[in-house]
Amino acid sequence: MADTNLTLWGAGTLRSMRAHWMLAEFGLDYVRQPIQSRTGETYTDEYLALNPRHKIPTLVHGDVVLVESAAIINYLSQVFPAPDGFFVPNDPARRGKLDEWCFFIMTELDAHCLYVIRRHGDLSNLYGEAPVAVESAKAYFAEQIAAGVSRFGGAIDTLMPEGMSAADILMVTTMDYALKCGIAMPQPLLDYRARLIERPAYKQAVERNRPVVN
Repeated sequence: MADTNLTLWGAGTLRSMRAHWMLAEFGLDYVRQPIQSRTGETYTDEYLALNPRHKIPTLVHGDVVLVESAAIINYLSQVFPAPDGFFVPNDPARRGKLDEWCFFIMTELDAHCLYVIRRHGDLSNLYGEAPVAVESAKAYFAEQIAAGVSRFGGAIDTLMPEGMSAADILMVTTMDYALKCGIAMPQPLLDYRARLIERPAYKQAVERNRPVVN
């Protein structure tokens, strides 16, 4: 592969998984820096100079530094040529529909629900237990994701009719964590995820997202 001048910092989270998956889908070569959250690795001077918020992932592309997973994957889709079968919209109307999916997933599902569950479930030793909030977040996630895909009325191939897109990467990685939390979802959604996680790029990203280099 040609030198793309890309470095991705971060491993071991659903958010870093998104970036590794997009890079794999596009067949892009990059330097992998598999640092993790809450290990001290995000507080080094080198990393804080890139991301003062000490979160992962962070993408460095030449002089461009991006620190939000959804922004990273959408940036990559616009800067590099898309592979066959991967949809990147050119007109504002289709871009708007793709953004609608991305913002729904990142706000209603990820930030509003999964972050609450993680903070007060998995990380309750740090942020305190809040069992009512956690159960409420799980119920809201299940309600919103079912409502979000109700328009399909049956089988779901990809969220955009034109094919695989950044929205699918966001949705599947969000579902990955939700399923670990025991959140129930409609069968068409589970079938949709089952198909997409068979993609070679997804499997490659799983390996690249491991904290320890193989």
